[in-house]
Amino acid sequence: MNKGDKGDNMSKIIKIGIIGTGSISEEHIKSYIKNPDTELYALCDINFERVNQMAKKYNVKYAFTDINEMLKLDEIEAVSVCTWNSAHAACTIAALNAGKHVLCEKPMSVSEKDAILMKEAAEKAGKLLMIGFVRRYGNDCRILKEFIESDQFGDIYFAKATYLRRAGNPGGWFGEKALSGGGPLIDLGVHVIDLSRYLVGNPKPVSVFGVTFQKLFGRDNIKARPRYRAASATDHDICDVEDFATALIRFDNGFVLSVETSFSLNMKNDIGKIELFGTKGGAKLEPTLEMYTEMNDYLADIQLDAETALNSAGVFYSEISHFVDCITKNEICKSPAEDGVMLMKILDAIYKSAQTGHEVIL
Repeated sequence: MNKGDKGDNMSKIIKIGIIGTGSISEEHIKSYIKNPDTELYALCDINFERVNQMAKKYNVKYAFTDINEMLKLDEIEAVSVCTWNSAHAACTIAALNAGKHVLCEKPMSVSEKDAILMKEAAEKAGKLLMIGFVRRYGNDCRILKEFIESDQFGDIYFAKATYLRRAGNPGGWFGEKALSGGGPLIDLGVHVIDLSRYLVGNPKPVSVFGVTFQKLFGRDNIKARPRYRAASATDHDICDVEDFATALIRFDNGFVLSVETSFSLNMKNDIGKIELFGTKGGAKLEPTLEMYTEMNDYLADIQLDAETALNSAGVFYSEISHFVDCITKNEICKSPAEDGVMLMKILDAIYKSAQTGHEVIL
């Protein structure tokens, strides 16, 4: 039986469209192709050559350069929005208004204002709007959250979220503020800020103090260092975003989060980790999990006999599968629009604090 066939006991196959066919879209494409309940039906991108190349590569039936033409296909029930950040709101709202469920890549938008409009559009349309906080779907997150919910760490009152690259500006639209909305804070920081907040129960932010620096720019002169590059990257890209950002975020339950993130920083090695500090113990996720506590009045370090790594090969598939299950099985969404709005509120406040030099009260 083919994937698109339906036996008596098989669920309905959901036809999927993808808006934006840059680098991140391939994670969505491969995951939808792998999912037995979906058919990747159409791709859309303003770049004619790229969208047709991707359609041919993955044997997708339809390719469009006009989003409105793709959204006219009634048989499409859900879409992934994988455009540059500044187009997230317009594309998401258009898809929701056309009656489609939407999985929008992180960050939700480039401002809290746009994020609110997206959430309101989903509510008006009665459709699911899920935000691509992919780190929530890693087995590292799942295992650490199990320990937190069983009170292994007590009151978690402080955390450090670090995502630093030595020379890792992806180029292309990532470095152009008009398209990206910002630099490493909105691209990388969003991952670790969201994951930290999610792990400790999504408390409400009450104040932010942030600083950004633009000192090293894109560092395209660096040789012999492989790095992730945007599909649109060239040798003449604009780079007008910050290359380093740091912030201190206070929450309504007393929890405090310290954040550091960079595209470019004169350091030895790239770093990506989250550290949690509680009254009964602490943890470090990088992405393997280590825990620190006391046992019989001795300090104890714990290494689990379990696969706790991020598992990047399967994390997008887990996210896509959850999106599909929310549509077909009415599962409760693990990364809903309201969480995306709250993250945009935090990011807006960090950039405002950096600009004014003062704490921002939320």
